[in-house]
Amino acid sequence: MKISVIVATYNRINALDFVLQSLDTQTDQNFEVLIADDGSKSDTKNFIESFKLRTKLQIKHVWHEDSGFRLALIRNRASAEASGDYFIYLDGDCVVQPDFVEQHRKLAKTGCFTTGSRVLLNEILTKTILSWPKWDFEKFSDHLLSYRLSSGINKYWPLKIKLGDGAWRNYKKFVWRRIKGCNLACWKTDALAIGGFDETMTGWGHEDADFVFRLQNKGLIRKSGSWSTEVLHLYHRINDQSNAAENARRVREKILAKATSVE
Repeated sequence: MKISVIVATYNRINALDFVLQSLDTQTDQNFEVLIADDGSKSDTKNFIESFKLRTKLQIKHVWHEDSGFRLALIRNRASAEASGDYFIYLDGDCVVQPDFVEQHRKLAKTGCFTTGSRVLLNEILTKTILSWPKWDFEKFSDHLLSYRLSSGINKYWPLKIKLGDGAWRNYKKFVWRRIKGCNLACWKTDALAIGGFDETMTGWGHEDADFVFRLQNKGLIRKSGSWSTEVLHLYHRINDQSNAAENARRVREKILAKATSVE
């Protein structure tokens, strides 16, 4: 099973650099990388081309013009160019652990998809890490406890303990909790069957919840990737959330329509 890791980015080269470096050191090498670029300037393209020269990763850069926050559209365009059987959606500011792809592969089961988890890094720690000459997971791991005690990270044990698969990971019904598009995996055939992300949902917020709801509505089982697939989410300022309420309303409308049809 070949995996396609679809990395969303927008004008943040230093973070994207560390994300790609972390993917370059995976224990599972059977994957490709598609960078879903929501309209970054030309320096991002130049960086990606230079990174290709120093990596063994298979990388494809999928870009469209900057016309506001159109994450759903660029993810769909990158998905259309992916050759893998299984998709892992990742954000360009989420550095991964060395076994990230391996752990997602272990959780990949027919009829299921996985919503992964994240560890939040604060602004101070993010600046410190991005000042390193290169990404170094061992160096990061050596200081986990001090990072937690100083509130540099918001979780400790999920980075120290990995749990296997089991029925305890399965959600029984749709809930908004822990849906993060920055760490989300599903089969290509299932993504295509629901038409991918809803491209009419523009602006920040809830296109990932809509995607998850429609996958579950199709009859798929949602699995939790917690204690297995945690990513290290670098700090960034809060995005413009002016469209979030409207996007959330549209998702709730779909949920209500489903509940009404069942009754």
